[in-house]
Amino acid sequence: MPVDPLRDPEQRHRSIYLLPNAFTTAALFAGFYAVVQAMNNRFEMAAIAIFVAMVLDGMDGRVARLTKTTSAFGEQYDSLSDMTSFGVAPALVMYEWMLHDLGRWGWLAAFVYVCGAALRLARFNTNIAVVDKRFFQGLPSPAAGALIAGFVWLVVDNRLQVPKELLAWTAFVITLYCGVAMVSNLPFYSGKSFALGRSVPFWVILVFVAGFVFISSNPPVVLFGLFIVYGLSGWGVWLWRWQRARRSRT
Repeated sequence: MPVDPLRDPEQRHRSIYLLPNAFTTAALFAGFYAVVQAMNNRFEMAAIAIFVAMVLDGMDGRVARLTKTTSAFGEQYDSLSDMTSFGVAPALVMYEWMLHDLGRWGWLAAFVYVCGAALRLARFNTNIAVVDKRFFQGLPSPAAGALIAGFVWLVVDNRLQVPKELLAWTAFVITLYCGVAMVSNLPFYSGKSFALGRSVPFWVILVFVAGFVFISSNPPVVLFGLFIVYGLSGWGVWLWRWQRARRSRT
């Protein structure tokens, strides 16, 4: 007699579900599309594709939890998709756009970013059951990819005037920082403690609409500004924790 996977926890854990994995596949496609557009020197489209991948990546896990279709396969597939969309794609986009002007320093910075993303995802998978779920350990790879994509989009769209002789080195510093921050122990707020159920308060809808209007008013500037703040927030949380621990010892 066949076993119903919805009633058997072990069978359900081994199952493959279409809906959340469809979002993961769409995120993977967006990351691949970003690489293709970068190869065609369409860097604005490449940056936008990385942001689309980030949105889709944020949806697959929530869809899986809301529909109770989480699985080990989905977790591993999501990590492989993240490695492509937020590990390889941002590094290649940045290299094709600006880092290649720095020669070996450029591809070394891109490799540090890719290596940092791989190590970040491997550590996340192995520590997922032992770390504080309220905070990520190290800069999450989607945020790192968004920082890279936001900078590319901002400059290509002529919203950030950087002297040409400094532009390549600015790209180098941002890429290197993202790669190192991903493997750091800095705590970055995860947002997982804010779980949305099937119904939400009215104020959540108002905040969502206000955020959408705010971002759409000037997407390159707003998105890059938001992720700059988030990319530095780990230092603020770390400093606050350090000062609190220091006061508790005195």
